Amino acid sequence: MPSPVFSAAHTAAPAGVTLPQHAPLVAAIRDQLVESIHYGSAIALAADGSVAASAGDPLAPFYPRSALKPLQAVAMVRAGLELPADLLALAAASHSGAAAHRDGALRILELHGLAPADLENSIDLPYGTAEREDWLRTGGSATHIAQNCSGKHAAMVATCKINGWPVKGYLDPSHPLQRLVAQTVIDLTSEEPAAASTDGCGTPLFAVTLRGMARAFGRIAKAAADDDGSPEAVVGLAMQQHPEMVAGEGRDVTALMRLLPGTVAKDGFEGVQLVGLPSGSAVAVKISDGGDRARMPATVRLLEALDIDTDELAGIATAPVLGGGREVGRLLATDFLAPVSA
Repeated sequence: MPSPVFSAAHTAAPAGVTLPQHAPLVAAIRDQLVESIHYGSAIALAADGSVAASAGDPLAPFYPRSALKPLQAVAMVRAGLELPADLLALAAASHSGAAAHRDGALRILELHGLAPADLENSIDLPYGTAEREDWLRTGGSATHIAQNCSGKHAAMVATCKINGWPVKGYLDPSHPLQRLVAQTVIDLTSEEPAAASTDGCGTPLFAVTLRGMARAFGRIAKAAADDDGSPEAVVGLAMQQHPEMVAGEGRDVTALMRLLPGTVAKDGFEGVQLVGLPSGSAVAVKISDGGDRARMPATVRLLEALDIDTDELAGIATAPVLGGGREVGRLLATDFLAPVSA
């Protein structure tokens, strides 16, 4: 049974909060010694939805954070949103804040007679390091458009405009748009959310399981492979055609979709990674400490459980551990896979 997070003496603890039973997924090795370990949970689903491999506690509810964006984009397409593929990919993005990303968010607004003042996301600087430095060098400051979720928020207000829904207050969980998003999450994950919260950018956020999220990404990727014209296919194809809009140059999610054509991949804050494959199979990872560096090594190891050739992913499957400017070790996935017996 999951253990309580807090002792009884910790009176400020929320009642009933428990610790997921995570497993060691990734280790930092320095000169043959394990220096650090990232724990987490992971699951690989076969094309028929059965569990191919897992580790930790993949049925514990968690917040997918920005990995929820493709599902939110599907909801918007279901509501009649039509955008060029590059802009729809941006609607599912946690973008780096490059000029193409900022301009794309503005284009979505302009296409629907809206303005940055209509956005209710948090303000921020560009997410990407190089993009942020360039922005600051030219006098930029934190804005709604520079924030990494601006494409999603621009698409949300556009969807409201299309449907005659109120633009103001579009982030309220009772708003018609957010009720549709909630139902779409239930449809694609085949799960009722265990809890709800608010994401960093202000949108409603739902707690589901890694299995549920993997199921949703497998459905989106399979629909794209079949090119069946569904909202899932439209979103999946847009992300595949424009991976640079989903994240950005130098980002591992963009690299993964380029290196494994036909995949639909999205990361999320606090160490979340989802990948859907053309067959309908999928993998999902949650790093318990939120460590971003452990996300991709664990993901690549999971893809191997689905017999995916990951040779092309070698550049993002690990990272060097440095000492004095030279490599003295590596960040490596552990042998965490627990195959499911027949």
